[in-house]
Amino acid sequence: MCPLPTHESLVAELRELRRRGLPGLRHCTRDALREAAVAAGLCGGPDDEQTGIEELLGAAVRRLAGGHPVRDDDSCDPLARAAAHSFGIFAARRGVPGTDRRKAAAGVYGVTTERFRKSQEHDVVAELAAAVLAIAREAAVGPTDGQRAEVVTELTAPAAAAPSAHAAPSAGVRSRRPGARPATAAAAPAGRITVRVCPIEEVRDVDILVSSENTYLEMSKTFRPTVSGALRRAAALRDAAGEIVDDVLSRELGVWLRTHGRAGRPVRPGTVVATSSGALAAQGVRRVHHAAIATPVGGGDRYHVSPAVLGEVVRASFELARHESEFLSLPMSSICFPLLGAGRGGLPVETVARRLLDAIRAELRRDPSWAVVLVTPEESHARLLTAASSAP
Repeated sequence: MCPLPTHESLVAELRELRRRGLPGLRHCTRDALREAAVAAGLCGGPDDEQTGIEELLGAAVRRLAGGHPVRDDDSCDPLARAAAHSFGIFAARRGVPGTDRRKAAAGVYGVTTERFRKSQEHDVVAELAAAVLAIAREAAVGPTDGQRAEVVTELTAPAAAAPSAHAAPSAGVRSRRPGARPATAAAAPAGRITVRVCPIEEVRDVDILVSSENTYLEMSKTFRPTVSGALRRAAALRDAAGEIVDDVLSRELGVWLRTHGRAGRPVRPGTVVATSSGALAAQGVRRVHHAAIATPVGGGDRYHVSPAVLGEVVRASFELARHESEFLSLPMSSICFPLLGAGRGGLPVETVARRLLDAIRAELRRDPSWAVVLVTPEESHARLLTAASSAP
């Protein structure tokens, strides 16, 4: 197996290459890019090194676009478009000065050049480096039975058709009558990623549900149509009149923040904090993991989510789950992720799907005993998840 560079070394070289553009590649430090191109089978030595690296970068940008050709229009993933502009991969941008390439990339996001340089450009470079590394790793390792976890889409049938509230649905795609309330969803088999179409608060018999939060770990209001608000509402304990008497998830997050000296202060994006499941325990849910992914911007009326943080959240959630399973003596083996960052975070569903699937597959390669559910209330998003699962 060819040696693989680190993500950090690729990021450093890509930052230099962004300044110079592809025509300046021969004048850049390119040891990490060369290693990746060799591992990917795109070059074998100095004679074809530059061509191989350019082919690798083109393949990485297509990977950011979900495996599709990269076009400079709104139908293409903005990360892929911005990367193609930034590095001169679009033919018309190849020999353009770095300042003009950055201006074009900033235009993809509708922000100023300076704002792009300080914010989105870091994500573009990090994501491109991750895509380069993924291509090199897959080519170096080669396909194996355990490398790609099976992804099955299940469109949950209406409750009236379900034989039991606790019965596990069979694999495959099942339709739902228009306007029918979806049945609850049970865990997937070990080692499998199952895509379910239903609200996350209706998932049952899955040990851990993951909620998306802002970096202050402040949950959404219970009346808001968000994952955080829905889980907060569903987990709250109520009296006989239906009034909330214990806002369990928000209360326990508040305890964690005070204990760790973070009350009123943000945590690092990618931080994952566990709470009990409150009333969701009646559905077989043991824990709720709160993932800090959204950084408030513009006075708090908007949020920024870095795509790179999604992989960090998946890794952190699995690590926390293993720790809790061992030290809290909780026999946990299943975990459910929503489409983190695809709501108010504004990330394209295709980008979220790719990042989550890549990170989840990596965790299942380490430990295939876990069952994973990806949940969305939108059938169209479930189709995108399934399509992303087969993308190169």
